[in-house]
Amino acid sequence: MAALDHDRARRRGYPEAVFCEGKSAAQLQAIATALRERHRGEPDAVVPRTLFTRADEERAAAVLEVLPEALHEPTARLLAWPPAPPEPSGGLVVIACAGTSDLPVAREAELTARYLGRRTELVVDVGIAGLHRILGRVDTLRRAAAIVVVAGMDGALPGVVAGLVSAPVVAVPTSVGYGASFDGLAALLTMLNSCAPGVGVVNIDNGYGGGHLAAQIAAPRA
Repeated sequence: MAALDHDRARRRGYPEAVFCEGKSAAQLQAIATALRERHRGEPDAVVPRTLFTRADEERAAAVLEVLPEALHEPTARLLAWPPAPPEPSGGLVVIACAGTSDLPVAREAELTARYLGRRTELVVDVGIAGLHRILGRVDTLRRAAAIVVVAGMDGALPGVVAGLVSAPVVAVPTSVGYGASFDGLAALLTMLNSCAPGVGVVNIDNGYGGGHLAAQIAAPRA
């Protein structure tokens, strides 16, 4: 039986997320039931937003049986409960996505940052194969307090972005690419070896981790 960390929102400022991959439908329903019982009678405005990540259709359906009002975003394989994001605070988080194939990870990052309380803006199809596309969005990038850059293939986009802006860049490699990309390892190594300072790298396909870190960077300061 899962032991939910209900105190994490108070302790860290952000609630625990539920990683659905590897969990059975029954386990996810037990977790969803525990959440509902924990917050029964509380107005949505005060309930910490819980994210269910890496939820395929079967696992999403299991959660929705218990929490039918939860937001379900199939592209990102993510559910959020309660369904409305909190009122945004802090700085803007921009998520730049190299290609449409990277969109599931980018959407996971965007929704994570939004449900952790940040304003978000998603910029899609700005990979370096057409450098004019990212150069055309520099004004948007420079308004951000933190930028998440999601890319597969050669993984060069985060270094390009970091050379254009003053905000920290969170690089998220994806497993998109042909054989020599090694399921995202090539992009990961490129991002780790970026010559542009100010680039932090999370794990392959970890949109949740990238969005969470960016939300923390862009959080309001006391």
